This record gives sequence, structure tokens and C-alpha cells, in this order.
Amino acid sequence: MISSGNALPPPAYGVVCDIDVQGHAPIKQRARRVPLKHLEKLYELLKGLLKAGLVAFSNSPWASPIMIVLKKNGIDIRLCIDYKMVNAITVVLEYAMPPVDDLLTELESYLWFCSLDAASGFWAVMMTSRARRISAFVCALGHFEWLRMPFGLKNAPMIYQRLIDNALWGFVQPKGGWAVFAERMRSAESAMTAQRSQNSAMTERPGVVMKFEADYSALTTSDPVQALVNGPDGDMFSSGESDESSHVPVFGRRSFVDDICFGGADFDDCLETLDRLLTRFAECRISVSFTKSIFVQPKVDFLSHVVTPDGIAADPKKLAAIAEIPFPRNKKGMQAFLGALNYYSRFIQNLAVYGAVLNQLKEDDFGSSTDLSAAKASFAELKRKVVEAPILRHFDSHTDAAP
Repeated sequence: MISSGNALPPPAYGVVCDIDVQGHAPIKQRARRVPLKHLEKLYELLKGLLKAGLVAFSNSPWASPIMIVLKKNGIDIRLCIDYKMVNAITVVLEYAMPPVDDLLTELESYLWFCSLDAASGFWAVMMTSRARRISAFVCALGHFEWLRMPFGLKNAPMIYQRLIDNALWGFVQPKGGWAVFAERMRSAESAMTAQRSQNSAMTERPGVVMKFEADYSALTTSDPVQALVNGPDGDMFSSGESDESSHVPVFGRRSFVDDICFGGADFDDCLETLDRLLTRFAECRISVSFTKSIFVQPKVDFLSHVVTPDGIAADPKKLAAIAEIPFPRNKKGMQAFLGALNYYSRFIQNLAVYGAVLNQLKEDDFGSSTDLSAAKASFAELKRKVVEAPILRHFDSHTDAAP
């Protein structure tokens, strides 16, 4: 399924987002102040989320506050929700995320590459009724809850990783198979569409009901899709009745959340793998963003690295940004700098040697009376090494292996 990125794709099959807080009492926080200059943009953003079916009005006893973050252009805003208190009481989903280094290995046999980005990311995952209520957020314009999985929840990356892993490897499928589950979902969606049409007709008859009253009435309306999501077959991993899949792996690699990279020994091989992947994604109803994906090219960007048949290089834009960082004023800033370097540690010779001087700094060492000449020298040397980061050649098992 290919998405242009202009419309919200339908929800994926077989995996849902649930939030287990072990019976903890609801946590209801107050709304934080939103600057007046951002209020209209917040209204437009929320209106878009409501129209897309991503959020709905809520009467949940839970409420987390929002934070307004400016985008890079300094004008548009991004809606972020502070789920710190919810995440603190959420049971962790134990699911292993793939190491980035593992995803960048074994690329030496590829001459052509594809880099696919799953459309809408986390928003492709449906929420259980319990998760909807716990995900509720509050702001100056009202109280809302998520209908699709939002960013910021503790287990969101693991839930989505599990969804993609199962699609790529074919571990399990819903009871009865994908075709049976898909038919049940389509029937539920058709019934839900009919209900929404009826609610919409109510708002068009003068004097019958106000628009917001119709929106709030949806909170108590039976939702056939939600009944399926909440049922024993909604999540094929937790139902305990999943069928073993007859599918074989699409290719012998994992993705990292919604970033998928693969290749082929030649052009046709790469196309064949792409065809298998899109066929599997169609069965699982996972959409791919056409505008954010790269199809059958000799070079792709993957996890902030540039991958070619010759080797792997760090993203030059990310390295340039690191090279521009001034000497930090505190311990937290130094840790952020070292963390950025650690991601590209394979490209920086003697990182541990030069980084040891910086790691040993304490908060008090950043005072004006402390001699930081050695630390500043190490800092400058590390930035020089970042600028001169090499291309790492792919390991060749035929020539690089020991006798």
C-alpha cells in the first residue's frame, strides 16, 4: 500500500496499543498555559487531528498536559504531550529493539538499495479503549484522547517494532488467517462509517443538536471497530490463539521502527524484494509513504548514515552540526555532545581516549576558576576527527577473513 502522505492511511492489522498501569488510580493534571500567539495554531492543529480521526473529545478521568514546541522554521508548532507520569506507572513491554550496528552490517552484497518509510508511523496502530482513556490530554481548548497510538508513550516504539518485524518475518498471523481478519475489520469499518453518516446527518438538521453535542455523543456510541480491537483477536500476540504463519521472511533483515532498508545484488533482484515487501504490507495493511521513500537507487540514507556499494558514511549534515557545537557550559551539555559522538563511534578513532577526559568532568569543573585546557584540547580534537570521518568499507568475507 502506497500513501502520498496527504491522507491518513487505514490502521494496520493484528497489533494494537494497550497501556497497563496495574490498576493505578487515574492521574489528572491541569492544563498548562499556552501563549496567546500560539492559540490559533493549536486550534487548527487540533481541528486537523479531529477531522482525521486521530483524536476525539474525552471524558476520561486521565489527563496529561501538552507542551508547545516550535518547529525549525520558528513559526509552526508541534504538539507534544508530557506523559512522564503515565510512563512512570506503565508496565514495560519487553521486546528487543534491533541494534543499529547490526542493521548496517552485511550490506556488501548490495549494489542497489531501497529505503522505505512507513506512512504515519505510530498513527497506523489502533488503541484499545483502556489505552484511549489513559492517553487523554488536556489543553486550553479542551480534553481529548487518542484513537491511534501517539508519540511519547513508553511502549510505542516496541509495539511498532513488533508490528513491522512480524510483517517482515511472518512469525504469526491472526486466527483464521489475514483474509478472515481483514473481512471482519472491513465489516466493522463499514458499520462504523454508517454510524458516522447518521451522526453527521443529525448536525445538518436545524434545531436538532449542536455540533459539539454530536461530537460528545460519540463517546457513548457503540463502535464496531473498537469492539474488535478490544476483543480477544484484536492483538494476535496477546490473544494466545494466533495461527502459525505460512509466510517466509521477505528478506533476512530487520527494520528500525518505521525505517526499512534493503537491497539487491542487481536491479531486478532489488525490484523482486520490493514487490514481495509491498505484497506482505498490503496483507498486514501497512502503508508506505511514497514521498519519503527511495526506490532502487545506488545510494540511500538510513539511520543517519549514507549507504552505498562502496561502504557506509556518517550523515554529513549531522557531522557538520556536531562540529559546530561550542564547548558546553555544564555537565548535561557535555553528556549530550558525547552521546552524539557515541552514535558515530565507529568513524572516530580513539574516541574512548579523548572522551575519557571529558567524561571525568564534574558539574563544578565548569566553573570559571577551573583549568579546562586539557578538556578543551580533547574537545577540539574530537570535533576535528568528526569533520574528517572516513567512509567505512563493507566487510568482504572473501578477502578480509583470517586464514
